[in-house]
Order: sequence, then structure tokens, then C-alpha cells
Amino acid sequence: MAGFNQERTDEDVVRVRLPRGEEVLGILDRRLGGSRCEVRCLDGKTRICRIPGRLRRRLWVREGDILLVEPWEYGGDAKGDIIYKYRQVQVEWLRKHGYLDKLEELDEF
Repeated sequence: MAGFNQERTDEDVVRVRLPRGEEVLGILDRRLGGSRCEVRCLDGKTRICRIPGRLRRRLWVREGDILLVEPWEYGGDAKGDIIYKYRQVQVEWLRKHGYLDKLEELDEF
């Protein structure tokens, strides 16, 4: 039973979800009401994104959060779905491994 009551620290990053296929990283600019948000994506586009119904009660987002966005099949340049919110430790891991390099370039404007 050794190690049964060990607490996990926040520094332990087991897995970080990376963008697959059409998915893109983004930063939440502002909340628009309901489940809609304006997200500045790392591909240079600003999308009106919504939180899908299956995540609506579980996913709480604030301005400045790093998110994983899935653009819509139709109108994907303007709209998308928020499918994941990264925790602070995961954001640091992404930054350390170079996934958020374009974020600094976008902040210059």
C-alpha cells in the first residue's frame, strides 16, 4: 500500500492534447454571450466559436485562455467549435515545445 495516498502535483503533465487534422490552437479574445466566444486562432483568423452542447456545462472559459478550436466544415474561416481548454501547466508545456510561437507574433499587432 505504499504510495496509495500520494498526491499528484500540478507539475505532472501526463498528456497534452495536440491539434489533429483541421484543429487549430487559439486564444479567447472575448465572450459574446450564451455559449459563443470570439477566438483569435494561430492560423491568423478570428473566428466566432461556440461551446458544443456536450461540453457546455463542463467547459468554463475566460478571456486569455488557450483553446483548441475545430473550424466548421462550411464557413470554417469565420466559425468553429471550442473542443478543449488547456490548463496552465499544459500551456507552459506547449510554449516550451514551440507550439505557441505564433502567439507572440499575433500579440504584436
